[in-house]
Amino acid sequence: MKERNLVTIPRFYTVALYLCGLFLFLEWLYPIEQVTDTSSISIFVLYAVFCFFISVLQLKWWVSFLLKGFGLAFILNGLYFEMTFLSREWFNRLAMELMINIDILVSQNWYYLSPLFRSFLFLLLIWLMSYLLHYWFVQMKRIFLFIFLTFVYITVLDTFTMYDATFAIIRIFVISLVALAMSNFNRELERERLSFKRIKNKVPWSVPLILTIVFSVFIGVLAPKLDPIWPDPVPFIESAAEQVRGGSGDGTVRKVGYGEDDSQLGGSFIQDDTPVFTAEASRDQYWRIETKDIYTGKGWETSGEPMYRDHSHHEFVIGAFHPEVETEELTARITFQEGQNFSKLVYPYGIKRVTDISHDVVLRVDYLTESIEARSNGEQTKLDYYELAYEHPSFSLTALREEADETFDISHYLQLPDSLPTRVQDLALEITSEYDNQYDKARAIERYFSSNDFTYETTGVAIPGPDEDYVDQFLFETQMGYCDNFSTAMVVMLRSIDIPARWVKGFTGGEVIGEGSNEGYNLYQVTNANAHSWVEVYFQEIGWVTFEPTQGFSNLTDFHMESSETDYQEYDDVLEVPHQDLPENDVETEEDEAEPVMGQGDSGDVEFSWVQLGIIVLIILGMVFIMYKQRLKIKTKLHEFKLGKNRDEKSFQDAYLHLLTVLEHKGYGRKEDQTLREFAKRVDARYLTGEMQVLTAHYEQLLYRDDFDSTDLEKLIGLWKKLIKAVSAN
Repeated sequence: MKERNLVTIPRFYTVALYLCGLFLFLEWLYPIEQVTDTSSISIFVLYAVFCFFISVLQLKWWVSFLLKGFGLAFILNGLYFEMTFLSREWFNRLAMELMINIDILVSQNWYYLSPLFRSFLFLLLIWLMSYLLHYWFVQMKRIFLFIFLTFVYITVLDTFTMYDATFAIIRIFVISLVALAMSNFNRELERERLSFKRIKNKVPWSVPLILTIVFSVFIGVLAPKLDPIWPDPVPFIESAAEQVRGGSGDGTVRKVGYGEDDSQLGGSFIQDDTPVFTAEASRDQYWRIETKDIYTGKGWETSGEPMYRDHSHHEFVIGAFHPEVETEELTARITFQEGQNFSKLVYPYGIKRVTDISHDVVLRVDYLTESIEARSNGEQTKLDYYELAYEHPSFSLTALREEADETFDISHYLQLPDSLPTRVQDLALEITSEYDNQYDKARAIERYFSSNDFTYETTGVAIPGPDEDYVDQFLFETQMGYCDNFSTAMVVMLRSIDIPARWVKGFTGGEVIGEGSNEGYNLYQVTNANAHSWVEVYFQEIGWVTFEPTQGFSNLTDFHMESSETDYQEYDDVLEVPHQDLPENDVETEEDEAEPVMGQGDSGDVEFSWVQLGIIVLIILGMVFIMYKQRLKIKTKLHEFKLGKNRDEKSFQDAYLHLLTVLEHKGYGRKEDQTLREFAKRVDARYLTGEMQVLTAHYEQLLYRDDFDSTDLEKLIGLWKKLIKAVSAN
C-alpha cells in the first residue's frame, strides 16, 4: 500500500495568515490620529509591527518578553525621558510615574493620568494583541470574529466621527477574503489529510482566490449604491444630548474651528486640520476676528446689537491701543482657501487699511465686537484675498505699571453674573495680593494656570450643569480644558477684582510652509485647528493689551523697558523673554500645543540617536541568529508542551513529523524508496532503541485507519522524549 503523508502546511502560509491579522489590527490604529488628539501614531504602528514579528518567530516566552519589553521601554524613553536610557535615574523616574498613575487609577480620576502612562498602557495593549492574534489566526484559525469586530469598529467610527473609512473598508474586505480563504483551505487540507505539496503541484489554488477578490472589489466599488435606509444618527444624538442638558448648547463633541455661537462653552472637540487661509507676513502673530463682553456663567454673548459702520474706502482704525504707543508699520496678505465660506475678515492688531479688493465691496465694522465683514450690493460676500496695512505695537512696561484716572467708560468690561461663586473672586484676590498695580496683577493671574495643576485637554472636557458656573467648575473641580476654559477663567478673575478685560477669538499664527514673495516674509498656513481664544486687558492711555493664559501657548506681544538697564532682569522674569525666537510649532494650534494623549511634542516624531538605533538593531539581529540556530530545540520544547497540554492525536501527529525533521537535520533522513517501517528499523538500529518502530506503528494506525487509542498516549510521549533526546545528543 502506497503511503499518504499527513498534511503539513508550509511556514510561508502560516506567516502570511498572521500578516493578515497584523494588517487588520493596524486598521484599528489608523483612525486614532483623527478621532483623538494624538498628533502622530507612526511610533505605535512600528511597535505593533515589531511585536508581531517577534510573535512570528515563536521564541521562548522569556525571550519574547524581554524583546517586547525592551522595545516598549525604548519608545517611552524617546517620547518622554531626557536622562540616559536604562540608567538608575531613568528607572527611578519610571517607577515614580507608574506609582503615581496607579494611585490615580485606583481613585478613578481617569482624566489625570499622565501622557507617559497612557502611552505605556496603549503600548502594552499592542503587546498583548500580538499574542492574541497569533493564537486566533495561527493556532485556532478562528478569524471570523476578529474580522467582524474590525468591520463594526470602522463603520462606527465612519458614522459618528470625522474619520473617512471608505478606503479602510475596501482594505479590510480584501485582507479578510485572503485570510478566510487561506484559513479554510488549510483547514480542509488538515481534515482530508492531503499533501500540500501535491496540491500545489497540480492545482494553482491561488488563482481562483485572486480572481474572486479582484472581481468582488471591482463590483463593490463601481456598482451603484442605494441611499441610506435610515437618516444620519448624529443629528439625532446631538439633539438628544441637548435635551438631556436642557437645550444648553452644542453636542459634547464638536469639530475644532471658528464658530460664532459661544453661549455654551465646554465639551470635547475633535481635530480638523482643514486649511482655512494662508497669510504672507513678516512675523508670527494672532489673527483677530471678534471680541465678546458679556459672561453669562455658561459662555459669552454681546451686550447689544451690532454697531456697524460702512467704510467704502477700506480705511479705518479699530482702537486696539492708544496712538502714543510705539508701533512699527507692517503689511500682510491673506488668501482664503477654495471652498472656505468665511464671511468675516481676519486681521492683526493695529489694522489701518485693507487693499487689493474690488471697488464695489464695502467693509462694515462692528465697533461693539470689532468684527469686520464685506458687503457687495447690500449682500454679505466672501473675500478670496486681500492685503492689510497695520501698526504692530510694542508696549512700555513702565507705562503699564503706572496708575491713571480712568476716563474711558469700561463698566460693561467689568460685568459678571450675580450667580458667580464668591470663591472665584477670593482666589483672584489671593493670587494678586502682593502686587500694587494692574499689570502685575494681570500677569500673576496669567502665570497661575501654568504654575499649578491645570492641564490642557481637548477630550473629556466637562460641560457645566444647570446650577454650575463654567469658570468655577474649571478652577475648582476639573482644572482641565482648552483655550476657552483658560481665557474665560482669566477674564472673569480679572473682572472680579475690578480690572477691565474682554474675551477675544480668532486664529493663532499657523505653520510656516514657505517663503513669502517679499524679502523677510514667510507664508503661514492657518487651519481650523488654529482656532483660538485669548484675553485682552484695558490700560489707561495705552489701550487693550494681549495676555495668553492657555498652557502651551506663548504671548506674542512685544514689550520694552524705558528705565535703567538694571530693570532688564525683572523684564526677563516677567515676560519670559518675548523677543526670543521660539520653535516654529510652539504656537501653532490648540490641538498641537496640547500634550497628546499618547505621545509628547507637536509632531509626535521621536528622535532616536544612531547609537541607540544601532544597538537595538544589533540586539535584534543577534537574537534572530540565536533563534535560528536553536530553532529545532525551540520547536522540540513547543511540541513537548503541546503533547503534555492537549494530549490529542493532532499533537502526536505534529510531534512525530517533527521527529522526522530532527533526524533529517542530523543527517539521518528517510530515503525516497523507504517505507516508514523500514526507516524506523534503521533508526532503531542506529540508536540501539525500539522506540521509533513503536511510534511509527501508532502513527500508521492513525494515518491509514483513523484509529488512535488515547490511553497509549502517555507511553508514546515518554518514548518520543527518549528518542528525541538520543537523537539530539548525537
